[in-house]
Amino acid sequence: MVGWFVSRPNRFLGIVELPGSESSVGTRAQAHIKDSGRLRELLFPGNLVALKRLGNSSHRKTSWDLILARSGSIWVSLDPSASSCLIQTALEQGTLPEFRGYTSVQRETRYGESRLDFFLGGERVMPAFVEVKSVTLVRGGLALFPDAPTLRGSKHLQELQRARREGYGAFLVFVVQREDALGVAPNVETDGQFTRALVAAARAGVRILAYRCRVSLEQIALERSPVPVVIPGEDSLN
Repeated sequence: MVGWFVSRPNRFLGIVELPGSESSVGTRAQAHIKDSGRLRELLFPGNLVALKRLGNSSHRKTSWDLILARSGSIWVSLDPSASSCLIQTALEQGTLPEFRGYTSVQRETRYGESRLDFFLGGERVMPAFVEVKSVTLVRGGLALFPDAPTLRGSKHLQELQRARREGYGAFLVFVVQREDALGVAPNVETDGQFTRALVAAARAGVRILAYRCRVSLEQIALERSPVPVVIPGEDSLN
């Protein structure tokens, strides 16, 4: 179902205008927003959005999920969980050359004080931890993460550094849930702490990767080739 965004009473709730029929006017519906980021460039009054109706559930106050938003001529996915699902499928199918050799994929693995998205194993590769981050914000062709401060994101980077020191492989994977990004960079203006943690992680041997998605009303598809990740220098962090 496609409609028009009206307002966001809180970070998890959106009000959407649904289209009517020839004989009736449209109605307004409440929709759950899975992405807790600011999303100001996507969720503004009048912007086109797409909803998914859910089955009956006593645990939900809304019967819709807000899953996509329009940005110019493209759709952007607003479901962070889709990023991990796309990466899991790609890892299990062996379609990403950067992870060649890994044949075992475990979800939600505890390490240190965090739960990281994946733990990978294989016969001729070092065991590795993978953390996935969903990206929706693009400015001037560059995807920026995060669009709101994230202490959790910095903590994950610290855990990945620790994993490298203890002899594991470590990956941070940005999944850009739109197709118009030419590269990815940390959003230093929004979260300097995350940016510094990313720089430190990269220097410690954590591999930083990024992939784009092709998004339509029918599906979200992960591109197999990575896009560049811009790691800032120390002078830009002062």
